[in-house]
Amino acid sequence: DAIKNVMTAADGARRRAAEELGKSVYVALDIGPLGRLLEPMGTLLFEEAYDAFAEIVDAGKDKADLIVIETMTDLYEVKAAVLAAKEHADLPVMVSMSFEEGGRTFTGTSLEAMAITLEGLGVDAMGINCSLGPEEIYPMIQELRSYTSLPVFAKPNAGLPDPMTGDYPMDAEQFTDKIRLYAESGVNILGGCCGTDPDYVAGIRKVADGCSPKVGEAFDASPAKGALRVCSGNKVVTVDHVTPIGERINPTGKKKLKQALIDEDYDYIFEQAVSQTGSGAEILDVNVGVPQIDDVVLLPKVVKKLQSITNAPLQIDSGNPEAIEAALRVYNGKAIVNSVNGDAEVLDRILPSVKKYGAAVVGLTLDENGIPPTAEERYEIAERILKRCLDYGIKKEDVIIDCLTLTVSAQQKEVVETLKAMRMVKERLGLKLALGVSNISFGLPARAIVNRTFLTMTMECGLDLPIINPGSEDMMASIYAFHVLHNIDEHSVKYIERYGNVEVKGTVITAKGDGMSASGAGENKAGGENQNTSSKNDDKSTQSTKNSTAHDIFYTVGNGMSGETTQLVGELLKSCDEMTIVNDYLIPALDKVGRDFEDGVVFLPQMIQAASAAQAGFDVVKAQMEKSGKTQVSQGPVAVATVKGDVHDIGKNIVKVIMENYGFEIIDLGKDVDPQVIVDTVVSKDIKMLGLSALMTTTLPAMAETIEKVKAAKPDCKIWVGGAVLTADFAEKIGADYYCRDAMKSVEAAQEVFNGTI
Repeated sequence: DAIKNVMTAADGARRRAAEELGKSVYVALDIGPLGRLLEPMGTLLFEEAYDAFAEIVDAGKDKADLIVIETMTDLYEVKAAVLAAKEHADLPVMVSMSFEEGGRTFTGTSLEAMAITLEGLGVDAMGINCSLGPEEIYPMIQELRSYTSLPVFAKPNAGLPDPMTGDYPMDAEQFTDKIRLYAESGVNILGGCCGTDPDYVAGIRKVADGCSPKVGEAFDASPAKGALRVCSGNKVVTVDHVTPIGERINPTGKKKLKQALIDEDYDYIFEQAVSQTGSGAEILDVNVGVPQIDDVVLLPKVVKKLQSITNAPLQIDSGNPEAIEAALRVYNGKAIVNSVNGDAEVLDRILPSVKKYGAAVVGLTLDENGIPPTAEERYEIAERILKRCLDYGIKKEDVIIDCLTLTVSAQQKEVVETLKAMRMVKERLGLKLALGVSNISFGLPARAIVNRTFLTMTMECGLDLPIINPGSEDMMASIYAFHVLHNIDEHSVKYIERYGNVEVKGTVITAKGDGMSASGAGENKAGGENQNTSSKNDDKSTQSTKNSTAHDIFYTVGNGMSGETTQLVGELLKSCDEMTIVNDYLIPALDKVGRDFEDGVVFLPQMIQAASAAQAGFDVVKAQMEKSGKTQVSQGPVAVATVKGDVHDIGKNIVKVIMENYGFEIIDLGKDVDPQVIVDTVVSKDIKMLGLSALMTTTLPAMAETIEKVKAAKPDCKIWVGGAVLTADFAEKIGADYYCRDAMKSVEAAQEVFNGTI
């Protein structure tokens, strides 16, 4: 009802303004973030977020001319909002996200990932708003323009506010002067966010007059134009080189994986994922095709789980259109669909979902009559697939062709036809090529020899996306060597990084020291180098066993594998006391992930999943301590709160999750908390450390007041503060003991307070 009332009032204002100005005035239904973290970072399900956004759209659409989704930081939440807007209204949709100075949102979404995903979802314009001023946003908006042909818009703040006063540094004239560059460079829509008012907007209007929109100009000049690009929520893969797709999450011929899918043993599936990406797979194929499984239910579930532990883009592999649609709907980013074929009915069942969710698609050169024997016939099917994709509005660069190969032991003559068909598709249609390479060697001895030779032949014919087992180092070595020989790997940098510290004997590649370790004849197991370099005498040395387990805990925690972590902790309890496991294994493993997070190697979803895995290990330790009558593990109690007047608690909730998984007892006082409530809690519970969060400059005085009262009532309580509008200088001015820009800094501060070290 509130939304309807606001939109009715806006509609009346629009009509009055149109009469006064004598021109069209538009009203937008403005939608912001829900204020809760979506899975896997939080507890809000994607479907629940969609329902909430749909309710907003239904309430406001009748009086709106367009929908503006803005100030978003989570690409997954953006997708839920866009789908709700497009499925519940027939209005133009504009979307903008808020970025930090490093060019990513706080959840790790990059400008490129945003552009790829939103363009695929069919929004009408995209942009950047809030968080930063026009100087900081300008290079970002130009980068965004290089990734999309859609109209681009910007709504900067009036500079970065002074935390002490809440004032913004730019007046209307200064803001207008900075925004002039935007208009002159071709940014299509301009506005102001925090700190701006009608005077600022009037200035924008003046500089915009006479500037012509330049939709698509920057994109046309971009090297990314025409390239196949896929992404997860925070990683983009551009297929401008031979890009291996990991084949191991496909139950065909894999008994253990079949059983894992039936049992929903996600740790085993996670192991396949992280092992493949660790070996060099850039995209992961995901197939759950087991006869007794309902893939419409399980495929999206597996996709969600995988995206919580890996940044790699996924290839959705199924012959069931309903399962494909269900998986694409919950996928965060731009996926590949594997596959369609030349059968018109198959194309018409699957391509609508590919188009709706902005995916790329693999087309198999077969139809209702099977796989043609000749290259010419396969090429004709590829032509039909491309034409049908274009008819549906799928871009040419998003169409991938698989010319298919069967085992050479049964169809030896057809192998050259596959190679010939690949050359024809590449040269005549200019499409990307995928191929399940290892199919070639079924039924033959020494399969690795045939596989690696055939892979090299296919790469010479234009293969872009080999679907392989990346644990076979023979296959990966062929790709790395190919990149060197074709000047793709300039100066052999990546080849040297991978093979500069290895020794090759026959077909076996082994590490000379701390370098890589793999075997061309076998499969790498999850756990990486320790699986191949561990001592032969581990069973004779307790210390060796401990060292190996420590490495494995780093691996399982780092990759968010809760089940495996609990098993390893259980093994360690046979030879270690509980606090040794906490202090020498679990905490250092989390510290490693924390450093990777701060270095931008992993992002918030993976950080939280790692914290959950560590928590699973802590739970095993706690259970053992309870059983033996020992004191519970706790690094100490910490109270956290969002200050009075501020209803934003996403940042505070993230801190809570991470700190709990470090063993701190968190007392969460919630949001919009009165200073006296905080003081009473700190005193009554003898709290040694307090964390305060604020997102709005208008609530910073409440933070200062809270600190003053807490310090007066309990001087020994250490206080850290955090939030987007805070700075280290401001934290010091208001009497905080620590300024923590992210969750890991909060952990470090708490460790210093309770342990005397960081």
